[in-house]
Amino acid sequence: MPLKWVFASDPFLRSYIHKNPKTVSFRNMTTASDGMTYNPGGVSKPVVEPGSFMFAAAALDHAHIGGMCTALETAGARLKYVFDPDAAKAKSFQQMFPHVEIVDSLDAILDAPEIKCVAAAAIPSKRCELGLKVMDAGKDYFTDKSPFTTLGQLELAKEKVKETGQKYMVYYSERLHNAATYYAGELARSGAIGSILQVLVMAPHRLSKENRPDWFFQKEYYGGIITDIGSHQFEQFLHITGATDATLNFSRVENFSNPDKPGLEDFGETSMTMNTGASCYCRIDWFTPNAARAWGDGRLFVLGTEGYIEARKYLDIGRPDGAPSVFFVNHDEEKEVRFEGPQHFPFFGALVLDMVNRTENAMTQEHAFKATEISLKAQEMADAARS
Repeated sequence: MPLKWVFASDPFLRSYIHKNPKTVSFRNMTTASDGMTYNPGGVSKPVVEPGSFMFAAAALDHAHIGGMCTALETAGARLKYVFDPDAAKAKSFQQMFPHVEIVDSLDAILDAPEIKCVAAAAIPSKRCELGLKVMDAGKDYFTDKSPFTTLGQLELAKEKVKETGQKYMVYYSERLHNAATYYAGELARSGAIGSILQVLVMAPHRLSKENRPDWFFQKEYYGGIITDIGSHQFEQFLHITGATDATLNFSRVENFSNPDKPGLEDFGETSMTMNTGASCYCRIDWFTPNAARAWGDGRLFVLGTEGYIEARKYLDIGRPDGAPSVFFVNHDEEKEVRFEGPQHFPFFGALVLDMVNRTENAMTQEHAFKATEISLKAQEMADAARS
């Protein structure tokens, strides 16, 4: 079946499917066993001239900030300033990015005219408040997921985006910073397996309880497992199916195995029907066993009318050098695509260009907000069922 390039306006994406990509090798990643500190790195493919796009980092509460800043720098942006109220965090961050200048206040970043974007990984419940300040200062905001913990925060951000014209973009890393998932999603969207009927995501994570900060176990701060990890999965559902909304069928959360942390939800699941008619389900949990060499054996399954796709996102168990892989079958071929070595992650270059040109090619604001809106509503449904 010929591929129908629904995203043919982007030459890189058009070529991305036809290549036999090779992705992050876990043999070279010292942080692969810990999702909190995992940084996929990436091939440097600048989209702007050196020094022409400056950004800053703030609120270093989650270690995802390292991956966020690395990705922007590989796209040609330059990290100039960092601020965190905890000086030790800022110093540690500077060891990863020796060229960054530590400043003594958030205002030093917000008042700097050369800074066009602020990347941040605050405590989830505080991400919206920071984002509003950033946009009020005339800068774009790039936050770790989940971008909100309440629907009220989402509404405040929507209004601020309209008021300021600034971007409130989200680091949905399980697709945007994972070559296997990204490839599988674009392959599905190309029409290679026909119309999308169903998408399943299994998203186990390693808890690493002893390494987590106190706020991680307090629901008022992290929002719930579906709000948090689930936002990744709902973003994938929207992107792969081409949907713009969804109807929730059921949603559930539990604390199965951590009675010492009553605020933790270690298991969640949600079923939904997209407005395209596709059926979607995700399971998210904190039960990655110790012997697993990656922090989570994430899987993505996509069923279409003309074939199916499986993505093994972070490893391929059962093989000594089992790299992430995508398996693909349609009426014309059956193949495996393995991912080894550094990868180019096209979202980040597209995001930098969007911030320069005020376009929406990397991700629309509506899409970024809709993914988290569905996750927040799914969390509310699960909370109501549990109460």
